[in-house]
Amino acid sequence: MSKTEGRLNLPWVEKYRPNTLDDLVSHEDIINTVGKFIKEDQVPHLLFYGPPGTGKTSTILACAKQLFKPSQFSSMVLELNASDDRGIGIVRGQILTFASTRTIFKSGFKLIILDEADAMTIDAQNALRRIIEKYTENIRFCIICNYLSKIIPAIQSRCTRFRFGPLSPQQILPRLNYVVDQESVKISEDGKQALLQLANGDMRKVLNVLQSTWLAYKDVTEDNVYSCVGHPLKKDIENIIKWLLNETFETSYKNIKTLKVLKGLALQDILTEVHRYIHRIEFPYEAIVPLLTKLAEIEYRLASGTNENIQLTALISSFQSVKNISPSV
Repeated sequence: MSKTEGRLNLPWVEKYRPNTLDDLVSHEDIINTVGKFIKEDQVPHLLFYGPPGTGKTSTILACAKQLFKPSQFSSMVLELNASDDRGIGIVRGQILTFASTRTIFKSGFKLIILDEADAMTIDAQNALRRIIEKYTENIRFCIICNYLSKIIPAIQSRCTRFRFGPLSPQQILPRLNYVVDQESVKISEDGKQALLQLANGDMRKVLNVLQSTWLAYKDVTEDNVYSCVGHPLKKDIENIIKWLLNETFETSYKNIKTLKVLKGLALQDILTEVHRYIHRIEFPYEAIVPLLTKLAEIEYRLASGTNENIQLTALISSFQSVKNISPSV
């Protein structure tokens, strides 16, 4: 049985996780720099930060597989994730023990990977700072986080920082096509574009939504992708815009409310798609500016946890005011 056949039950995001630095699809400057560190045996402490699904964990795991043989991996690499307890007790216990002990057969350094490190307490980070400094001779740390501001400056200054930005569609598409070919997925071009638009640069999200849509519908099209994740369809947004611009307040409220219930849509998602759509309509300048301002205010209130029905009335009223400014719309 081949290695791939033995991993058939794995989620695609794990099944197709890159195993080497050459397999990584993006951030060539970072990969080349880290690759040079490894080649010259001058690996510093590393700090990877950026949005989820941009290759931070995959990069350091690929580095670890390049640095250590499979037989050495478990003894030379300690990986702790956000699901593990990483308070001050773990730092002074498990991490300190691992860092302070050498292996007889290996003269190089061990590697400690702290994933989602922005979830660590300030006390734990302060304790970690001293360990990083004291055991540099035989240990290297790779600290991974989404928010750099949650890592204390003392740790930041001891590490070489790399920012992993969101992936562009051009970077995601080759890997998406590779997975589609390997799994013989039936997918349309508009289905690919829907995946790329929903992902916002998150490779993990692309593969998860692709697998979910394929399992649910066996045909990955734009409508199926949006239906699978509960995102508004294009035709639904077109109907909403038509109601907002042409119907009365009462009719618009009733129609949008009914559509939300039938399709299980969130007002936040509707608002996002409405915002994208109105940029394609030629509104007069004096109409579009107040409208965008009001949409921003509605989004802010939704993020603050306000009632969706009240914010829906605010959305409709913002378009009512546009019609008053621009009767020709």
